[in-house]
Amino acid sequence: MTEPMRAEGRGPSAVTLLENELKRVETGARFRRTLRSTLVVLTAVAAVAVLAATLVFPVLRIYGTSMAPALNEGEVVVAIRTADARRGEPIAFYYGNKVLIKRCIGTAGDIIDMDEAGNVFRNGQLLDEPYLERKARGECDAEFPCQVPDGRIFVMGDQRETSIDSRNTLIGCIAPEQIIGRVALRIWPLDEIGAVS
Repeated sequence: MTEPMRAEGRGPSAVTLLENELKRVETGARFRRTLRSTLVVLTAVAAVAVLAATLVFPVLRIYGTSMAPALNEGEVVVAIRTADARRGEPIAFYYGNKVLIKRCIGTAGDIIDMDEAGNVFRNGQLLDEPYLERKARGECDAEFPCQVPDGRIFVMGDQRETSIDSRNTLIGCIAPEQIIGRVALRIWPLDEIGAVS
């Protein structure tokens, strides 16, 4: 097959123009397919991330100083969704329309006591609380010693002078259905990433 003749000085032949146009159309179609599949994948990943964040690993931002120095204002943490609370671990829970983070001090049946100096006793044993900067009785209108009722959890913040927690009848002992999860991991700021203790 011979190439069509063209006059000297004139542009590319009609066949060359047609081939170039077909390549441009094919490239555009390939780009649109790639863009569409990328958007579908990104949407699916975002949906999975949102479901994981709400159903399995809630992401929470710290407001206030009731858990300092373990958790400071502005930090972002991840909780592991569970209704189980382990003594000594920080837990996130619903209180009205707020989310609070406090440390689990006692579970059902434990007898919690606190002296005037802020020393906390569980079942007659003085608690070792290395996460505290200083001990204090704080805002306390609960009667001590007290026994944690069945199906309840006794919680306290690490800043005992200012924290409103189970020592105050306003909050009292919390129910497992209020618990969002155990606060397990700090993800912000980046230089503080790590396990929360």
